[in-house]
Amino acid sequence: MHTPHSPGFTASLTASLTAASIGVLVIFGGIAPASAATGDAQLSVFHGVPGLTVDVYVNNKLTIDNFKPGDMAGPLDLPAGTYTVAITASDATDASKPAIGPVDLKLEAGMNYTAVAHLGADAKPTATLFTNDTSTIAAGSGRLVVRHVAAAPAVDVLANGAVAISNLSNPKESVLVIPAGTISAVVAATGTTAPVIGPADVKVAEGVDTIVYAWGSLADKNLAVAVQTVSGMNSDPNGIPAGEAGLVATNRPADQTPLWVGGIGVLVLLGLGSATFLGLRRARR
Repeated sequence: MHTPHSPGFTASLTASLTAASIGVLVIFGGIAPASAATGDAQLSVFHGVPGLTVDVYVNNKLTIDNFKPGDMAGPLDLPAGTYTVAITASDATDASKPAIGPVDLKLEAGMNYTAVAHLGADAKPTATLFTNDTSTIAAGSGRLVVRHVAAAPAVDVLANGAVAISNLSNPKESVLVIPAGTISAVVAATGTTAPVIGPADVKVAEGVDTIVYAWGSLADKNLAVAVQTVSGMNSDPNGIPAGEAGLVATNRPADQTPLWVGGIGVLVLLGLGSATFLGLRRARR
């Protein structure tokens, strides 16, 4: 696996996003929501549970086989409505005995989400639905969002050697609007500077949400970073990006909904994103 700051990290992530997005569109072409509404929702999805491989069924159809950690997809335009989903063990032959579900997952028109399956602070698998901010960003600036979805205590995020985000806990996020540019980011235990992740260069583009996920497990020594971008929030198409970013941070709770019990169906969408990418090798057993 590429480390967050290895040369192949960005290329690998981009390739996965492109392939997974195509896969989702193909799969959803044959699966309609149980009840439809007018308009689309945008959904990006990330599988951040180390060691958890599952099969996913949507409306009783096998949609993804052996979906693995580290896969990401999106952004995806999905018809608003309700989808019936079930998650089974990876060796299941159908959805008749789901490990989780079936549940109904409702997507609202006009909203932009990222669904994340991840470990809680207690190291148990969970899922969180984040709402991405698509409001206009001032010319020359970008929005940096850091989301803590790792089995680890609260962390500080250092940017270019200075603390930019402090005491961020799982599963919360912190949002900063900063001058466009490249920062060197380090994740450290709160009150310390010794990296548990990084250093990694993060490019913050003008008019773009750059969303950084810290995921994995501190105890298992597999902490990692994934990066997602949401574009199109420019206030001035002729705005000029600034140079190195300077940071002023405020922590705030994520706009989020816990999903593991009441809405675990969001994890299904993690599988949808990589259906073609993984080949649907068990479409028939």
